[in-house]
Amino acid sequence: MRSLSSLFLKFTCIACTVGFLGLGLTTSCVSPKSIVYFQGDSARYSSQEISQKYVPLIQPNDILSIVVGSLNAEATEVFNTPNLFTTASTNYSSTGGGARVQPLGYLVDTDGTISVPLVGKIKIGGLRTTDAADTIRTRISSYLKEPTVIVRNLNFKVSVLGEVKSPTVYVIPDEKITLPQVLSLAGDLTIYGNRKNVLVIREENGKREYARIDLTSREIFDSPYYYLHKNDVVYVEPVKSKMLDTDSRVRTVPLIVTIVGGISTLGILILNLTR
Repeated sequence: MRSLSSLFLKFTCIACTVGFLGLGLTTSCVSPKSIVYFQGDSARYSSQEISQKYVPLIQPNDILSIVVGSLNAEATEVFNTPNLFTTASTNYSSTGGGARVQPLGYLVDTDGTISVPLVGKIKIGGLRTTDAADTIRTRISSYLKEPTVIVRNLNFKVSVLGEVKSPTVYVIPDEKITLPQVLSLAGDLTIYGNRKNVLVIREENGKREYARIDLTSREIFDSPYYYLHKNDVVYVEPVKSKMLDTDSRVRTVPLIVTIVGGISTLGILILNLTR
């Protein structure tokens, strides 16, 4: 009887091991071609013309930091006043939520104008920040001697969701970022991220666009979605193998636990009978 119980205990241990191995084997293998970025020719060096160039333009509801300088520091204070006021704001950074204080800045109205002290409304919608700075400098030159103007966009942000390590909203200080760069900020895709079908959602000119991008192909560099625009949303969907693995584990785990538990209970019963 003792030899029988010893044999049954060994069988129980083997069954447990096989059960856990079976659970681990539910994960599918991933092909290198499905995770390697920018695949193309195998030459050590090659070049490609940059066909897509993105220059961000000022749009309604943008919040701008407009810093004015001149030979008379006191006279410039009236134009810099909106930058001195602060407001609580969501902390758009790689660390996620929280609160911070940021300059209120100049809000671009729906007609593309901003209200500047003493000067009144100035039309800058549709301009680059450098061109807007020139326009503002011309309008305030009658109030200041040799003025300088620096314009920066405070709410150029991009959202990243799905199968990345750090999904969140990122504020881009230099107003220019590519899809690979923002995915790098998000900690890159997880092994379950579908690199061949990354979704970019863009809202511009009164319409919403949906574009599918293949990160494994060099054709991404010719895509109009290579450079991200303000308020773009990037969604990385999971590969089908993850969904199948999850479904398989949900169905397999209870069965394995039941079988192993039953064998273990029977083994304990036999041990008690042989004492």
